[in-house]
Amino acid sequence: MVAVPIVSAAPAQQSGGQDYIVVADDWLSKLADKFLGDIFAYPAITYYTNQKNAEDPSYAKITNSDLIEIGWKIYIPSAEEAQAYFDRQVAKVGATGSGTIKIGALAPLSAPGSVTGGTAMKAAFEIAVEEINAAGGVLGKPVELVLVDTEGLPERGTAAMERLISQEKVVGVVGEYHSAVGLTAKEVAHKDHVPTVFAETWNDNITAVQYPEVFRVAPLSSEVASLDAKFIQSLGVKNVVIMTENTGYGIPAAKDTTDRLAELGIKATTFSADIGTQDFSGIIERIKAANPELILVLLTGETSYNFEQQAAEAGIGPQDLPMICNQVADDAEAFWTNVPDGNLCFYRKVGLPPALYTDRTKAFVEKYKAKTGRATAESYAMEAYDSLHIMAKAINEAGSTDPDAIISALENITYDGALGTITFPFGTHNPVPADREAKWWHQFPDFAAVFMQYQEEGARTAEVVFPDNLKTADPILP
Repeated sequence: MVAVPIVSAAPAQQSGGQDYIVVADDWLSKLADKFLGDIFAYPAITYYTNQKNAEDPSYAKITNSDLIEIGWKIYIPSAEEAQAYFDRQVAKVGATGSGTIKIGALAPLSAPGSVTGGTAMKAAFEIAVEEINAAGGVLGKPVELVLVDTEGLPERGTAAMERLISQEKVVGVVGEYHSAVGLTAKEVAHKDHVPTVFAETWNDNITAVQYPEVFRVAPLSSEVASLDAKFIQSLGVKNVVIMTENTGYGIPAAKDTTDRLAELGIKATTFSADIGTQDFSGIIERIKAANPELILVLLTGETSYNFEQQAAEAGIGPQDLPMICNQVADDAEAFWTNVPDGNLCFYRKVGLPPALYTDRTKAFVEKYKAKTGRATAESYAMEAYDSLHIMAKAINEAGSTDPDAIISALENITYDGALGTITFPFGTHNPVPADREAKWWHQFPDFAAVFMQYQEEGARTAEVVFPDNLKTADPILP
């Protein structure tokens, strides 16, 4: 893997970092252009300013790179500092140099994004690149994957897509974990007409806008909410707390789940926190006051681990009342390291359960386990793997890197992958019918999902406890 410089070669107008007070008509992209010679270098300003804020509160804390206020003190990094930041964000996988087919990839590889999810996706991408190139590459050329760390931040999604398209000249983009990133990235994909296959971004609006360029192999958030509600109903509870995150995934997912639960006569109360939150003590006290019979955790990544362990220490963890933990619980080693009091936790696993693994699924899982040392392959690893293989297959079937030809190939594709047989039934060739919702545009409709439970402390694998026709054990309630 070779690091790729990401800051423009344009000469910087400063050689050392400096403090700066925001004035009227300032934008971070404008300041990046002025001081760093590259409008797309603004995430470096955000990053270093927030690093300064952690040590000195006189610096602003930038939570949205599109919104800065007059009078804020921010830090403009030197060109060298910006370069160092971006060198950590971008890497090439597979062949490099001229004569390759470049495909872009997005994944959260550093906080506040889900590092657990991002590193799983990175490993899956690497396996896919090896397989594709071993089979002759794409259009007779090796694939060069340009992987960008989005940090789980919406503004990074925009900047990453702009850079992949304008500087790296990728012919397609795959991946990403966070819906908040997918929501911004899809706008760039549409603006620049670049085929994109999202892996783990669930927000319905990613496909509901019906952009020609945007496809998805992950499930729809609203469909997952219905599944969650059915499982919760099966446990016989009537009062649920939903712990969610303030993101483009968390807020709509909580609402969808609340609505589905209400249809089943189950009350739900939602609490929310920012992605990356460390201390949940205040929220946990409010949750205890709500006297829930079950807690559903819609926080993602490492943030979910923080909440789950703190809840356990406060007496409302999975050994005290039913708790549906976030799906990153499927990474057994990381889960038990971060949530040692997590026995009896339930979690949702998207993708085929082991009993239904195809030969393709089994082959990927074995390669993934050997590469990562993990006990199983998580859903987001399978989705990343399939998204890249689908893009490569579409380019080959298109016979060119023309975006319209690739999009047409994607709309007509049938791909047997780790997730099963993937197709996109509705698109320009077959519009979404009037009796179906717009969200089904370019959407893989046949996702599988089960609910798992760790039933022994420190277990490397969990039992399937729902649905009944696939379960390997009955659920254990605390």
